[in-house]
Amino acid sequence: MENFFGSKLNRFLTTVVLGLLVFALGAYAYYTMQQARYLYTGPTTISVSGEGEVLAVPDIGQFSFSVMAEGEDAVIAQGASATKINEINAALEAAGVERSDIKTEYYSLYPKYKYETAPCIAGMYCPGEQIQDGFEVNQTILVKVRDLDQAGSLLGLVGDKGATNISGLSFTIDDDSALMDEARAMAIADAKAKAKVLADNLGVRLTKMVGYYEDEGVNPYYGKGGDMMVREQMASSVTPDLPTGENTTTSRVTLTFQVK
Repeated sequence: MENFFGSKLNRFLTTVVLGLLVFALGAYAYYTMQQARYLYTGPTTISVSGEGEVLAVPDIGQFSFSVMAEGEDAVIAQGASATKINEINAALEAAGVERSDIKTEYYSLYPKYKYETAPCIAGMYCPGEQIQDGFEVNQTILVKVRDLDQAGSLLGLVGDKGATNISGLSFTIDDDSALMDEARAMAIADAKAKAKVLADNLGVRLTKMVGYYEDEGVNPYYGKGGDMMVREQMASSVTPDLPTGENTTTSRVTLTFQVK
């Protein structure tokens, strides 16, 4: 009887162990299949970057000037500012600058304040009082210069007409789309050449392009004439020589190729 129960218990335990083993193997197989869903099994690719750069002489210049005016009230301050601005703009137009190339870039009107100290007995603290003391107007105008030979004389002109400061003279390209197209073509050719060299080094063959990315960063520009903040310097009778230099238009692209 003891052997009977012993053998029956052994068979039961063996069955349980085998069942657990089958369950564990099944769970492992399911987990492995789930993980395989996240493994990349697509084609092998390589990515390369290329750069193209085109130099060109600027065809326009631009600078800004400001006018500041004060008045007892807002109307007087605005009138004084408008008189100065209108006079300068009229002089620019008379010198050949198109009205469409003269643009207001900044305008502000705000009250001014002064601090008055109240009469006070010596040795005592007497707080002062902030009192409004009229209004101040600031207006900044951006001027586009299409005749670069005029740039120096126009700077002197606005100084003579009462501009409070003149700044930001720079030379640039009015429409650089054609230059950008040329730089982009150079960048693509550069990337393709690099991809071929890389594929040869890796011992693989390029099949087709499957990705393209272009850096939309701002192009660096050169040829700045420098800031000229002092009115007296520009009021000189000698017209300054302002070399334009060359501007650089840059394109950067990244190409992705499928390889075998």
